Amino acid sequence: MTSSPAGPRPTVGGYTLLAPLGEGGMGVVHLARRGEGERVALKVLRPHIVGDQEARQRLAREVGSLSRIRSRWVAEIVDADPWGEVPYVATRYVPGLSLHDLVVEEGAITGPDLSWLAACLAEGIASVHAVGVLHRDVKPSNVLMEGRTPILIDFGLARVADDPKLTHTGWLLGTPGYLAPEILYGEDATEASDVHSWAATVAYAGLGRPPFGRGPSMAIMDRVRRGQFDLDGLPDDLRQVVAAALDPEPRHRPTLEQVLAWLRPLTTRPERPAVAPPTAPEHDPYTVPLALAAQAAADDQTDVWPGHEQAEPFTLALPPEGVTLPWDAAPAEPRVAPAERFRRGVLLVAAAVVVGAACAAYPWVSLSVLLLAVWLLRSGSLAASAHGQRRQLRGRKWYDGVQLLVAAPWHLVQSIPGAVLLGLWGLTLAASAALICYAVATGVALALFVCGVTLAVSLWWGPGGSRLRGPVARVVNPLSADPRRWVVALVLVTAAGVALGMVVDIDGTSWTPGDRRPLSDRP
Repeated sequence: MTSSPAGPRPTVGGYTLLAPLGEGGMGVVHLARRGEGERVALKVLRPHIVGDQEARQRLAREVGSLSRIRSRWVAEIVDADPWGEVPYVATRYVPGLSLHDLVVEEGAITGPDLSWLAACLAEGIASVHAVGVLHRDVKPSNVLMEGRTPILIDFGLARVADDPKLTHTGWLLGTPGYLAPEILYGEDATEASDVHSWAATVAYAGLGRPPFGRGPSMAIMDRVRRGQFDLDGLPDDLRQVVAAALDPEPRHRPTLEQVLAWLRPLTTRPERPAVAPPTAPEHDPYTVPLALAAQAAADDQTDVWPGHEQAEPFTLALPPEGVTLPWDAAPAEPRVAPAERFRRGVLLVAAAVVVGAACAAYPWVSLSVLLLAVWLLRSGSLAASAHGQRRQLRGRKWYDGVQLLVAAPWHLVQSIPGAVLLGLWGLTLAASAALICYAVATGVALALFVCGVTLAVSLWWGPGGSRLRGPVARVVNPLSADPRRWVVALVLVTAAGVALGMVVDIDGTSWTPGDRRPLSDRP
């Protein structure tokens, strides 16, 4: 930093420093100007880290990514020199109060101005995400108000999504009331993290107070982790969207695209057709471990933040064409021709018949294999869902395969409650079928066949059966799409059923590993 030849004011990179504007994540921000040009916000590294090559590299990464942003809702980079004697970044200067100071001085923002702010802030975040960058520190003090339009500033904590975390052990970079819960837990930030921060910032603007209250940082962070916020005072539709975006679980939050799809027709792009506000997706109770479900229920009953005593009454709304669906929502299946649906049905019925024939030939072995398959298929389905959600949240990573293998034991444990519930459901209905066969005095082989078919159908349509139908459909549907492959598959399945039927007809039912039929010693 040198003195200007025209006066005592210091200069950096040819820019004359006019006045300090504040402090960013890695440096100090000054109002500056080069010659008679436009005024800029000049950010320079702090003196004690100018010699830190890692800090310079971090700044260079920011510049390389953020220089690609072109948005009216972002303070764009106009000049930078990460490797100069005094590294600096010059961004567009926004002559206005921060959102935090504006609310302190004038009170909460209401009506159309609040919708406009919410939409413009979301547009700014979306333009940052579009170049592969996460802001990581969206909060009222990092939003400057240019009239009634918010401008997103201070990318001191932004990073390229594929870079390692910039935080060190024990450091907390950001403001607790506006950081997403996963960051507080020490996990990687994602696009969903910025959505959470967007919602907290919009809530502050519309309420005139932080949504998670005030007080010690630890108390605020605890409320953030629990999702205990107070949104009383926000308009109903916006309150519903903000509440969904503040969900502690990242995959349950609406995406930024969904938020914009709702806001744009109301504000920034009125020519677009109006859509329903995004909401939190439904949860599958059969995929949650019983212990975790019990703990979640207990958490909902204790230490409730005022104004949030009851869960928001969310309703699911189908998004319009072209709008991204929620994490947990499956994409609509393409229209299938009636002939292909018929082929699928025939193949599934043939498979159920084979299960029945297997139960008639080898009851204990078939039952064990079937229940084991239920457990493994549910585990695989849970693993695939988690894998897909992780990719939706933070993109494709080189370690996805390793993470999938490491998490496999947990998914095996996680699927046990649902597998037990589904197995008991199927066995109960199979036992009912056995009683009916006993009442009409059918033979043992026929009774076992009926029980096997009943068990297969019960597992298919029972509680949590979607975790079975999904993996099986990945095999059945492609086979049914091609008539030739379907015929081959049907012949093989039919042959398996016939072979098992011949075993029963020739050798009778084998009770392996047992020696005799159960209750055979009774008169």
